[in-house]
Amino acid sequence: MKIVKYKKGARGIYKVELDDGKSLALYEDVILKYNLLLKKEILEKDLDEIYNYNLECDVYYVALNNIKARFKSIYDLEEVLKKKEYPEELIEKAIVKLINQGYLNDRCFAKSYINNQMITTNKGPYKIERELLEKKIDINIIKEEIVVFDNECQSIKINKIINRCIKNNRSRGGVVLKQKIFNDLKLLGYDISLINKIIMNYSFENDEFIAKKEYDKLFKRLSRKYSGSELKNKIREKLFQKGLQYEEE
Repeated sequence: MKIVKYKKGARGIYKVELDDGKSLALYEDVILKYNLLLKKEILEKDLDEIYNYNLECDVYYVALNNIKARFKSIYDLEEVLKKKEYPEELIEKAIVKLINQGYLNDRCFAKSYINNQMITTNKGPYKIERELLEKKIDINIIKEEIVVFDNECQSIKINKIINRCIKNNRSRGGVVLKQKIFNDLKLLGYDISLINKIIMNYSFENDEFIAKKEYDKLFKRLSRKYSGSELKNKIREKLFQKGLQYEEE
């Protein structure tokens, strides 16, 4: 078989046409390695080796393009390649090559991930730690890099979250609102002792105006079904669930 024509396509892949009517889609790396120039004779016995090296190049470039599209951990990239059902030995070879070339680095990924989450989300350090562990980042790397999310940074974000939560929960008050905020911050992964220390600076006393407003809304709705002492008890129960207290004089 002789090469009779080349046609360059996307992603550095060439369509190599042979004199027997067949065509091969080969990476430039393959063409250079095997010196596949015009009029070059390709022996049948060499095709398997050419195909295998071309597949190796394919795994590598697919991996490289994935990293360029979005920075990934080693584990994340492995999962992407496994889903494409590439041979495991070629996946490992591509991973090692990318690590050696500096394209793939779990410490750099962890550092970037932590900074991004701090800037763009309300997540606390413990939640970010858990997410990095899910990506199989070494715990020592995580502990060393998460120190940027110190108590000062946490305090700023905790205060912002508390103020926003109070503003957006005008129908709640007292211990109910306080407990909700505490639970939200805990789920977000902030330090519990720091949450308790900061939340003590906020007043969660019963707000008379909010309580009156909620009382009126409940009275209007529940009076269609209840009356007398039963109505009062139902309203009192609903207000209590919201952390509010109010008695109509």
